Amino acid sequence: MSRWVIGVIGGSGLYAIEGLENAREERIETPWGTPSDALVHGMIGAVEFVFLPRHGKGHRLSPSAVPYRANIDALKRAGCSDILSISACGSLQEHMAPGEFVMVDQYIDRTFAREKTFFGPGMVAHVSMADPICSRLSMLAGDAAEAAGAVVHRGGTYLAMEGPQFSSRAESHMYRHWGCDVIGMTGMPEAKLAREAELPYATIAMVTDYDCWREGEAAVEVTNVLEVMAANSALAKAALGKLAEALQGLPRTPSPQGIDNCLDFALITSPEARDPAMLAKLDAVAGRVL
Repeated sequence: MSRWVIGVIGGSGLYAIEGLENAREERIETPWGTPSDALVHGMIGAVEFVFLPRHGKGHRLSPSAVPYRANIDALKRAGCSDILSISACGSLQEHMAPGEFVMVDQYIDRTFAREKTFFGPGMVAHVSMADPICSRLSMLAGDAAEAAGAVVHRGGTYLAMEGPQFSSRAESHMYRHWGCDVIGMTGMPEAKLAREAELPYATIAMVTDYDCWREGEAAVEVTNVLEVMAANSALAKAALGKLAEALQGLPRTPSPQGIDNCLDFALITSPEARDPAMLAKLDAVAGRVL
């Protein structure tokens, strides 16, 4: 795609984007079900954004109930060129404090109750997730967040847990031992599905708390998280305005990591063995190569 159309998936605390010009709602049904909510198209300056609240307006959906496949499919059908995820997270590192942002560049997936691929019997594909984040989009979003006044950490490993409960202290210490930096409940399988849909993907992880690894401190409570989340969300919205400013004069070329055509090297099922019903479901996600 030759122009920027930024799909924004808003996590906890970010259910709308103010300042969208010519905003309109679009309801899309997908072969994978109904997305979390209506998509909202609009312009910030000369750049088109498509916003989708991950948990639905009013935060109706738990992390395990989010229709990840429908969300990514719908954003692809809506014409998005790239996806920016904005998510609340807990910090596993002292220097990543509540109120600060982390531009995640790696994931460890510990979810277990979610559909993690568009592909399956009748059409098998294996995409690389060695580098799950689009480095260019992450850099641009990080620069925008800094311009909006946020403290931004460049790079970090995100531990995706199933939830909806927060970690035990033993788990939190284990994840720190693994070298994880932040912990959340929604980064996976979202990033995997975006890759299968050939959509460059980046995450702004907004730190709301220190999880529960710090000795002598109270465990994480939703009330504490909500207080920090309000300030984080205001910064995130300002960052989108700064991102639009940066993109206005920047031509969109394919992702430097080859994400826009990663399916060229991922399909493994021979043409004569492909299931027509599965191919029909993949019309938006993989129609370019099928």
